[in-house]
Amino acid sequence: MTLSRTPLLSDFQAAKVLVVGDVMLDRYWFGDVNRISPEAPVPVAKINKTDHRAGGAANVARNIAALGGQVALLSVVGDDEAADTLADLLRQDGIADYLLRSSSAPTTLKLRVLSRNQQLIRLDFEETPDTGSLKIVAQKYAELVAQYDAVILSDYGKGVLGDVAVMIAAARALGKAVLIDPKGADYDKYAGATLLTPNRAELREAVGGWSSESSLTEKAQKLRDDLDLDALLLTRSEEGMSLYRAGQIDHQPTRAQEVYDVSGAGDTVIATMGLCLAAGYDLRDAMHTANAAAGVVVAKLGTAVCSFAELSAALAE
Repeated sequence: MTLSRTPLLSDFQAAKVLVVGDVMLDRYWFGDVNRISPEAPVPVAKINKTDHRAGGAANVARNIAALGGQVALLSVVGDDEAADTLADLLRQDGIADYLLRSSSAPTTLKLRVLSRNQQLIRLDFEETPDTGSLKIVAQKYAELVAQYDAVILSDYGKGVLGDVAVMIAAARALGKAVLIDPKGADYDKYAGATLLTPNRAELREAVGGWSSESSLTEKAQKLRDDLDLDALLLTRSEEGMSLYRAGQIDHQPTRAQEVYDVSGAGDTVIATMGLCLAAGYDLRDAMHTANAAAGVVVAKLGTAVCSFAELSAALAE
């Protein structure tokens, strides 16, 4: 598939995207394991390096910023050290920060301990945001949405998008594209969005399994029609991705030559799609561009981003 419109950095720099959803801090502890604990049959990791990365909806925003787009992030975090670290990371990436601090719940934190690039354990710290904080999110969203060209709602099931139907309606009433990375089995709440970007496991949870490509197509198109979506983009890992629209299907084979880590690839896909739509590109070109960006990030370890230079190189191959 060839592009009808090649991405230009100037187009991306003029585009403005509002990202709303569940944010988290990904914390990595790297160390060496040379012995087993005398206290229990578990490895002892001597930590010699730490790293922090913005995850969840924050990783979506990072990907947009890396491609040159203007991006703002609206979410709820705790009043804690993890939130301070997250805010610093967003500032370094040039992301407009609308992180609302809540004293009733901690910032969602995923702590991973690794040795020789092998994950030994992951520890999660998270709580559902309080209703007061969610009301403030809704108010802030109503103030911000008109200022942006497209909206990405990044649902990680942590509770920030409790009023997702209201958010969709508000943006669509203003003529804004609304892209959603869905979670859970209930997709009815996403009705009226421009685009959903489930992976295979997420789609299967919503519509059940399929036994053939024709069965998959039927279920995907029925879901798209039932929810009154402009399109549904299914990310299919090693099988690439498929874009379902009324009476039309476009497929893209995977671009990655070597896959090291698929974590965060979905964030890259929806970030690139949202930025392309905000810049006025059509869905087919947006998918082609997002597929190339995803091919870049899965060849990197951990939640990573694709720069505009890397995207241009990938598209030129």
